[in-house]
Amino acid sequence: MTSDINLGDDPISLCEVLDRVLNKGIVVHGEVIISVEGVELIYVGLQLVLASVETMRHFREPNARVLPDS
Repeated sequence: MTSDINLGDDPISLCEVLDRVLNKGIVVHGEVIISVEGVELIYVGLQLVLASVETMRHFREPNARVLPDS
């Protein structure tokens, strides 16, 4: 089993993918609604943010938009 991801012609290792995610950050948003006969019984909302501490500190600063390229 290999840990390479192939996007186009250049394979990308799992370590490179994790590095990119931690440097840029990723947000996952989801909702689940359970209803019976049109009556909503349970609503669950989820927001997950995955980023490095440095990235999160950068975006906490006022007027911070884009991380500089490393």
